[in-house]
Amino acid sequence: MEESNNYGHQHPLLLILNQDQLIHNQSGVTHCSRCGEEVSVPCFYCVEHCGFYLHKACADAPLELKHPFHPHHPLVLLQEPPSSYTRCVCDFCDKTCEKFIYHCSCGLDFHIKCALFTFNVAENNLKELDHVALRDPLIPTENRDEELENVSKCFGCWEPLANYTHFSPECGFNLHEKCAELPFKLNHECHREHPLVLQFNSERLPCQICLGIRRRGFVYGCSPCQFVVHIECASQSPPPVIKSTNHEHPFTLFNGHQHPLLLMLNQEQLIHNQSGVTDCSRCGEKVSAPCFSCAEHCGFYLHKVCAAAPVKLNHPFHLNHPLLLMQKSPHLSGAYFCSFCHEFGDKSVYHCSSCKLDFHIKCALFTFNIAENNLKELDHVALRDPVISTENGDDKLEDVSKCFGCREPLANYTHFSPYRGFNLHEKCAKIPFKLNHVCHRKHPLVLQFNSERLSCKICQVTRRRGFVYGCSSCKFVIHIECLSPSPIIKDEGHQHPFSLLLRQVPFICDACGTEGNHVAYTCGTCNIIVHKNCISLPRIIKSKWHDHRLLHKYFHYIEDFRVLYCIICHDEVNTEHGSYYCSKCNFIFHVKCVMKDEALYEIVENEDDESPNESASSITQVLQRNDAGEATVIEHFKHSHHLMLSDGVGEYDNKCCDGCLLPIVASFYYCTPCDFFLHKVCVELPKVKHVWHHRCRPPLILTSNEVFRCVKCDCLSNAFAYKCEDCKGYTCLRCVIALTPGVARTCLGHKHPLLFFIEYRGRCVACGDDNIKGLFRFTQKVIFVMFVKSVEIQNFPFIIVQHVILLPMSIVFLENIHSSNSGVPLR
Repeated sequence: MEESNNYGHQHPLLLILNQDQLIHNQSGVTHCSRCGEEVSVPCFYCVEHCGFYLHKACADAPLELKHPFHPHHPLVLLQEPPSSYTRCVCDFCDKTCEKFIYHCSCGLDFHIKCALFTFNVAENNLKELDHVALRDPLIPTENRDEELENVSKCFGCWEPLANYTHFSPECGFNLHEKCAELPFKLNHECHREHPLVLQFNSERLPCQICLGIRRRGFVYGCSPCQFVVHIECASQSPPPVIKSTNHEHPFTLFNGHQHPLLLMLNQEQLIHNQSGVTDCSRCGEKVSAPCFSCAEHCGFYLHKVCAAAPVKLNHPFHLNHPLLLMQKSPHLSGAYFCSFCHEFGDKSVYHCSSCKLDFHIKCALFTFNIAENNLKELDHVALRDPVISTENGDDKLEDVSKCFGCREPLANYTHFSPYRGFNLHEKCAKIPFKLNHVCHRKHPLVLQFNSERLSCKICQVTRRRGFVYGCSSCKFVIHIECLSPSPIIKDEGHQHPFSLLLRQVPFICDACGTEGNHVAYTCGTCNIIVHKNCISLPRIIKSKWHDHRLLHKYFHYIEDFRVLYCIICHDEVNTEHGSYYCSKCNFIFHVKCVMKDEALYEIVENEDDESPNESASSITQVLQRNDAGEATVIEHFKHSHHLMLSDGVGEYDNKCCDGCLLPIVASFYYCTPCDFFLHKVCVELPKVKHVWHHRCRPPLILTSNEVFRCVKCDCLSNAFAYKCEDCKGYTCLRCVIALTPGVARTCLGHKHPLLFFIEYRGRCVACGDDNIKGLFRFTQKVIFVMFVKSVEIQNFPFIIVQHVILLPMSIVFLENIHSSNSGVPLR
């Protein structure tokens, strides 16, 4: 035995070189503290006998491993998987990792032994396998071994282990003998540009021969070309040739199907071979001639165009990367939405992993033909004129349908019949591939997919689907319909017309307060400059963010020099530019914040109509007021007696509000005969209310005396709540008040008031969870709170009950207050 350094352990370690020494020092089965496996010699053990053991190979593992199978980044040794992981699985053996791992930011993770073993495979240095028995698949073994090998996979090629001569699984690695002796580089006829190198498939690319995606094991690949083939596919011999009885030329076996295919040239042949309606196995659509049919009648059909689809498509509308044909989308579910037609797909897909683009085979090839000006398939398709009315069914279809090219309504222009499978205007099928535009004189604009999701420089709208004209190097795109902006635009919301102004310098829009460039519209009479889309901003809206109507103003004059902050994002609003404003509450909103989600606002068409929300006060009658104008005696629609206002909080510190069930810690109304209490803030809530965190369109109705479970905090209660008549969900008053925008909440555990930031991501100081979206925080000294259920926080003298959305007003000092449903105090 020899003494060693301690490898991060607090006691000295001794090296054990033989099994007898190890048995003498062990007290039962022991495991390596780095890899977690049963310890064996040579290994280190702690001289203080504290149970610390370490394989010598694990102790010598480098902190950074430059692996030949992953040459782009080093693998870094970590004590445990990253904290963001819920479960870590080794990318070589497919088993769970719980101890030390080798990790790469590419998403690769390996056990120490797997990383070092594959490193030795790459270096052709597998001395550890010299004395491991080989199993021949032709020689029967015991039943137990046969059962193990039938379900086990080779870690290299992920083919069944028992298919070929392999090393005994007792060595710890399921490996075919041939996979331990693979050449590091090879030339392949499917990729003559560069040699293919043995590597891990870190980018999860599909095999270019079988189109399957396999995360584990080795592949042969060319990283610059994003080309990979599985080990077993790289060694396949050319497919056999077959002859069709219906065609004079030979056809080959289709890669990806085990039987030969016959070509059906006409519909009669297809009907004769079909047993009902059948779908193409690649695109999933109803099959039609010409197509391939399986000669063994196993139900496999393939459109001829799908069979001929190239594995790699260099698309003129997406020049930066090739589109790769995959059997399934790489998304977890295998499903996707096509980036051209926006329809669902779960069959083969053309995919760009860099830009996250997905296309049906037919959509990728159809748009390719548009780019090549080769649309013979549309020669015999009927054109529809928008002036000529069609049957009612067609009208309804065309009203809601969009052109796949420009995303404008299909019925606006002459278009091809939608029954062809592509909603396309005639003009969009004939647009030029390149053009020069006055807004971008540096370079010509090229027709392309908007793979970077850039906003149009003229209308500022970001549209993922359809075509745009763009300059990739300048990050400049224009929608097809925005190429020729109208010189004059009139809008009912403004008394003067707006005139087009083409300018190459940025400007601040006077309607929304955000930057614009290239194209602006001006009103010379009012001296304002706006985005094209901002001309039609509604003058009055009703938003779920506020109880009153909001009025759009181009300028807002403030006599007392106060700074106004947006109620939603809490950033300053520049009152020299446009905003939405409530004069009753003196609340102000950025245009971009309040208009961001169409589901959260309605346009008020008739300004004279009174909003039902604004007149639906819960106070049915004010019977008495004090000198300050406060209502001191009232009638409330949820109580039969008069309620009186009081500030005597200390007199009722053991009482709770019957509306929100929180302790009485602020001004309140009460009824002495009934022992009934309501916070002043709960009394003033309207009968009908919109809330931004509830997605249903109708407003919520204030209810009481119903047992419900709150959809926000999951709390069971019979207090006041807002009920949605659409989804029948209830939101308790605590959650409604906590999430009411514009009011800072105080927290007994923090001295500063807190505001809710809907878009903010961070760590919750209460439960410790990270990367949470939507938090309460103080803008100078930050404290975060998130939505979790009942959690006891040991390092604070309080318990957080139900959703911590309530924490700014929901911290209980348990020695003082107890509520009937574990409620928490409002301040």
